[in-house]
Amino acid sequence: MKPKRVEQTLSRYGYCSRRESKAWLRQGRVTLVDGSVVKNPALKVDPQALLIDEQTIDHPEGLFLMLHKPLGYVCSHTAPPGENIYELLPELWMARNPQPTTVGRLDKETSGLILVTDLGEVVHRWTSPRYRKPKVYEVTVDAPLRSSLIKRFAKGDIVLEGEEKPCLPAELVFVTEHKASLTLYEGRYRQVRRMFKHFNYEVLALHRSRIGDFELGNLQPGAFCVLPLESADAPSE
Repeated sequence: MKPKRVEQTLSRYGYCSRRESKAWLRQGRVTLVDGSVVKNPALKVDPQALLIDEQTIDHPEGLFLMLHKPLGYVCSHTAPPGENIYELLPELWMARNPQPTTVGRLDKETSGLILVTDLGEVVHRWTSPRYRKPKVYEVTVDAPLRSSLIKRFAKGDIVLEGEEKPCLPAELVFVTEHKASLTLYEGRYRQVRRMFKHFNYEVLALHRSRIGDFELGNLQPGAFCVLPLESADAPSE
């Protein structure tokens, strides 16, 4: 990794502010892996060569993780206590600069897989209009599903209310009379609910189970797992 000033490293990874870093250094809390004590906050060091309170820096190259968003939570840093998915992450991670943020969002009434990172280039790459990884949703609606919906969703001519550009073709597979699996290749605002509303259906339950090669599997609501950083590098275009 590129060497950074020690005070910058302490701030970047959430340990303390740059102003507070001098006190941390005076207290001997920052050392190099060879055991020498760091005294100069302006010293440039590879973050992977630093120890804070005798511990290596957690994920110095950046965070990339998969979280199982529970119902009732929102993807917002400003949500009230008890409703914010970021409360499910370690406090030290949330003190990072920049803070971890979601790649896209799921609304409060939707559960399932969401990706989280503190790397701006990853957010940009995965939310680019050229991004074409499939997103799989499990949908429950309020009325029996009509067989004609399969062709309509696949045709790619659904124009949502308030928009002019039609949705990309989507894959709809019926599971039961009221349940279906829907695969999308884009991510518009509340898209699944709006697509079904276009055909006079109300979505009663919505859960995202997969994004690209990432699947929730047995990951429980509220839990997360850290993903290899290299897996964030190359979404399909």
